[in-house]
Amino acid sequence: MADPYTSIISQIFWLIFFFMLFFPMLKAQTLEWSREKLIKAIEEKRKSRVITMIHRQETRSLFGLFMMRFINIEDSEQVLRAIRMTPKNMPIDFIIHTPGGLALAATQIANALLDHEAPVRVIVPHYAMSGGTLIALAADEIIMDSHAVLGPVDPQLGQEPAASIVKIKELKKPEDIDDSTLVKIDISEKALKQMYDNVVNILKMKDYEEETAKRIAEELALGKWTHDYPLTVEYLKELGLKISTDVPDEVYALMDLYPPKSI
Repeated sequence: MADPYTSIISQIFWLIFFFMLFFPMLKAQTLEWSREKLIKAIEEKRKSRVITMIHRQETRSLFGLFMMRFINIEDSEQVLRAIRMTPKNMPIDFIIHTPGGLALAATQIANALLDHEAPVRVIVPHYAMSGGTLIALAADEIIMDSHAVLGPVDPQLGQEPAASIVKIKELKKPEDIDDSTLVKIDISEKALKQMYDNVVNILKMKDYEEETAKRIAEELALGKWTHDYPLTVEYLKELGLKISTDVPDEVYALMDLYPPKSI
């Protein structure tokens, strides 16, 4: 005859197991529904299409594994699809929170925003570094929290700044530089020119004067700062960028639904 206490303990164990298994998924789904509801409310209030790119370190599994996201090709595919599906006469509010990522993906997104006929507003509640800054430059208006920051867009070769690699030529004689480093210098010079030209072209398409576009590109794309250097609202305004600090309250509420390290 089975011990009734053993049976009860077994049932309690399985109840706890299934609760631990399904509760995180239910909580995540509830949070996703809340996000979608708030995004629809923002769209109705601002008469726009809201597109989000919010990269937060979040717990995504029963075992508490953290995932830190960056701009990648999957992002560009999703965002390009969202832009394509937006009516040409409908403004876009692009809410972005990112440490940056793949230059190719960021460039694709920036170009798609440039081609949208209605006004494009990029909203930065906290920070948009590197590729996130490149996307912001494609906006008709950048809306930032007064303490939010953008970052330099100078290209990186792996973990090494292209601008620093190029400086090797100033520190060594050509005969003292090995072939692999010479190749990296060549690639770095091309990457710097490509990013500089890209920033200038983006800004000119947003009706910035050519001299202003070149000055901004020199500051942001050629390695004047470290890649993680925070560019403040005051500094960006001094450069001549069109910056507003009127971040809608609903955007802050939306960010609260992306809690770091938890779902």
